[in-house]
Amino acid sequence: MFMSEFDSVLLNIGLNAKNAARKLGYIGTAAKNEALTEMANALILHEEEILQANSRDIVAAEKKGIKKSLVNRLRLSSEGIHQISEALLDVVHLADPVGEGEFWTRPNGLRMQKMRVPLGVVAMIYEARPNVTVDAAALCLKSGNAVILRGGSEAIESNKVLARVIAKAAESKGMPVGTIQLVEETSHEWVHQIIKMNQYIDVVIPRGGEGLIKTVVQNATVPVIETGTGICHAYVEKEADIKKAIPIVINSKTQKPGVCNALETLLVDQCIAESFLPLMGEELEKHNVEIRGCAETCRILPYAVPATEEDWATEYLDLIISVRVVKNVDEAMDHIYQYSTKHSETIITENYSIAQRFQREVDAAAVYVNASTRFTDGGRFGFGAEIGISTQKLHARGPMGLKELTTVKYLIYGDGHIVP
Repeated sequence: MFMSEFDSVLLNIGLNAKNAARKLGYIGTAAKNEALTEMANALILHEEEILQANSRDIVAAEKKGIKKSLVNRLRLSSEGIHQISEALLDVVHLADPVGEGEFWTRPNGLRMQKMRVPLGVVAMIYEARPNVTVDAAALCLKSGNAVILRGGSEAIESNKVLARVIAKAAESKGMPVGTIQLVEETSHEWVHQIIKMNQYIDVVIPRGGEGLIKTVVQNATVPVIETGTGICHAYVEKEADIKKAIPIVINSKTQKPGVCNALETLLVDQCIAESFLPLMGEELEKHNVEIRGCAETCRILPYAVPATEEDWATEYLDLIISVRVVKNVDEAMDHIYQYSTKHSETIITENYSIAQRFQREVDAAAVYVNASTRFTDGGRFGFGAEIGISTQKLHARGPMGLKELTTVKYLIYGDGHIVP
């Protein structure tokens, strides 16, 4: 039946992953760490081959006219490969969640254990981020999961080399064949097949733009952990320290504009708009950021482009920012409630009670006070890396690390116990 519906290549990938997951579930931490260390070393050893493949991807992307911010997400360098290798070693040093447990005894003497176990087979559907290939493989391996990787066409040459190099390295240290597999076909039809492979895949994690995520969520029969788009906001409250506010906004918007935790909308309290916006606008201009503002913003900054309703609901992933002047924290939170994708929000203020209220009432995976939204990242949260940033509430939320790639099972010990 399966063969009549799905390509035999995917059947083999699914079977290999399922068989690998069965063995990975009980492989010890030391063996997994040895494989991860070998993977890190292999990336350095094959650096030149990886860079050559990445160069082919960059040339193809530029020919297609892909915008610069997305090309930059795709680009690898020698330094970048060393950083990816170091991230693998960071995962080595993280605690293995598999086997963690709680114990208790019932009044009838029945002994209970709740233990963390791998999810099984994880399918990653993602776009032009070659580092995701390695991050996802590392986190899945350490948490005892097999992973099926399906990256975007923009990074296919890079992904082929990266996946081959780390898979061979892992297998050389005893990890089962099928632990790390890349689907090299990048057509959309194959995504639709992968996300319906319930017999072989336990969970699908889409990571990329709104279109990709919607496609997976709306069409998958395999359970999905939804990573979200990031319409992230910064609210500069009337008691903000301007010396903090400007660098936070600039960092949130420009440090990497093409990522989901980059700032898209700036909200400014009307009490400080006249003094703050000219300073902020000057700095944004220095960083070549286009400002799309409300009527009040355009009055204060005549060079700003009038914002439309669509702007407030747009994840630009580019050097563009929408700016709105608001009456107070209530109006700021109302705006966030209406347009937020529940990813990352920040308030800049020296008023402790306002800050606490903002954190308590704003519904998002990460809510900051006086800090850049760019910190919403598994590595910066101390997770070594991340497999994605979940904006849903089940079964994980925020940056997903090792623990989020596990579930639980119950072990019950009796001595002839029966239900009365």
